Amino acid sequence: MSFNFPSPAVVPIFAAMQHVNIKIINRSENQIPQYATEGSSGLDLRANLLLPVILKPMERMIIPTGIFLEIPMGYEVQVRPRSGLALKNGITCLNSPGTVDSDYRGELKVILINLSSEEHIINNGDRIAQMVLCKIEKAFLQTEEELNSTVRGEGGFGHTGHI
Repeated sequence: MSFNFPSPAVVPIFAAMQHVNIKIINRSENQIPQYATEGSSGLDLRANLLLPVILKPMERMIIPTGIFLEIPMGYEVQVRPRSGLALKNGITCLNSPGTVDSDYRGELKVILINLSSEEHIINNGDRIAQMVLCKIEKAFLQTEEELNSTVRGEGGFGHTGHI
């Protein structure tokens, strides 16, 4: 049996992607958030600090970015950890993903926590997190007396016996 696959279309990746304009104010001396690679889904956020800060083990801190956004209605920005920072230094976002609603106009700040056993210094301009634009669907909650049954039913945490 043989398969005939269509030849791949020669279309730039970004041409096939939808672009959404977001107004931004940058009150830091850092560059505005940017995608690190063509295939990146998150734009890197940088610390906006007058002086370096030390994040001690198990300490959490709000780190300002100097960035203000006007996110279009129907979208949110999610603030997520940077994988390299988490793996190499144990630094992650405490409320991950953090949600920035479309009607928020304040400064983007990131709650970082140090899960390592060593202090970590955060300098002005360090890439501390990433932001991802996400489309939002609004839920309409419909009150009922019962729900349709499923094979799983009410089986919750660990219900399959697999960890």
